[in-house]
Amino acid sequence: MNEALPDLIARFKVRHGLFRKEQVEAELYELDGYGCVMKTDKIFQPGDTVVLDLVMDMPFEQIMASGIEGLVTERRKHCSNFFYSIDFASFNSDGGSVFSEKLRRIRDVLSKKQSLKSRRTSGSISGSRQMA
Repeated sequence: MNEALPDLIARFKVRHGLFRKEQVEAELYELDGYGCVMKTDKIFQPGDTVVLDLVMDMPFEQIMASGIEGLVTERRKHCSNFFYSIDFASFNSDGGSVFSEKLRRIRDVLSKKQSLKSRRTSGSISGSRQMA
């Protein structure tokens, strides 16, 4: 869990008092078909439910999976922030739901971006070795 996933954020709302809500954006560090790991300074307890919008920023459009219910299963402190492991409560194993389709699309694009990034970083290291 060294780096945040590229161009992918989770948005959620936190209630402050009776009428005020704050929309928060948090970086994601892991994502699979069953859940994610996000980092934020907002405080949740294991067992809390959070409703997430996963947003992947693309050059021409955004890929968005909205209204994903998640259950906080683990909390780890890191400096002034927390890493939260979140299991998706609305996961449907048949893969036919809109949620499953959008999540699959986000994961496909994410894996391609990570593959390109790893090729670029490994290519620059080998290129500098050849020059030396």
